[in-house]
Amino acid sequence: MNTILFAVALLALCAFAVLKPRYAYAAKVREPVVAGSFYPCSSGELTAMVDKYLADAGEKELQGELVALIAPHAGYVFSGHVAAYAYKQLQGKSIETVVLIGPSHRYLVRGVAVYDSGAFQTPLGTVEVNEELASELIKQERRITSAPEAHDDEHCLEVHLPFLQRVLQSFKIVPILMYDFSDANCKMLSQALSSCLNRKNALLVASTDLCHYPSYEEAKKADSIVVSAISKFDPELLRKETDEYMRRPIRNLHCMLCGTGAVITVMQAAKALGANAVEILKYANSGDVPFGDKSQVVGYLAAAIYKKT
Repeated sequence: MNTILFAVALLALCAFAVLKPRYAYAAKVREPVVAGSFYPCSSGELTAMVDKYLADAGEKELQGELVALIAPHAGYVFSGHVAAYAYKQLQGKSIETVVLIGPSHRYLVRGVAVYDSGAFQTPLGTVEVNEELASELIKQERRITSAPEAHDDEHCLEVHLPFLQRVLQSFKIVPILMYDFSDANCKMLSQALSSCLNRKNALLVASTDLCHYPSYEEAKKADSIVVSAISKFDPELLRKETDEYMRRPIRNLHCMLCGTGAVITVMQAAKALGANAVEILKYANSGDVPFGDKSQVVGYLAAAIYKKT
């Protein structure tokens, strides 16, 4: 009897040893949380939608080497046509790693939260995390931490993946979330990024929407301040002018950018990596789509940061 029990226990232990790595890896695959709401959950519908946006987007040829993109993260029916202008820049290019930086909408992140292992899933397939680069980044600074839980319900990085999956053949990602967009936190992360990404085949992406909820005309005025500062490639000016504009008594103006930290960090890191120019690719807001409510809108921007030759 003891022999039989021992044999059963041994078989169970062997089965656990075989199955555990599979379950451990599966637990690290971050499932999509806004498929079916921000974009279609059907792979066929999603492919057709993204490809249509890309086909309709105007193409601007950069006179130099692309270093970073700024792109929106709202539902595709509102901002997908703007995001396509950014991701059209990647067609025909080979990029090994895309470092995605965005604002944490729901989780209080202290410092910087990195999703440092496993993968992200979308209806178009799985995108692996560049674990080596993520680890290198975390080692740069104690305020940069592994915090996959911060990413669980966050949409601002997920929505970029289907566009990336349609324009790049093979790539990995390093997903990063910020809540604190103070000057100190942005500088800390930008310095760590520029140190890690020097001489690597990587692209930075700042995920942000622009102003939130003023009227259509007021949104255009507010967003023109942001677009102008970004076009001048001046992160300090961007912070100064957006802070000043927010002091104006404008009805329903909740913010100038929801991804202030992401944009400033990416601009600073891109400068350190040799970028010297910005191309504004497309601006629009949610009132520009046929069913958009012009009484309360959100702004969207696509821009490229590059080394001008």
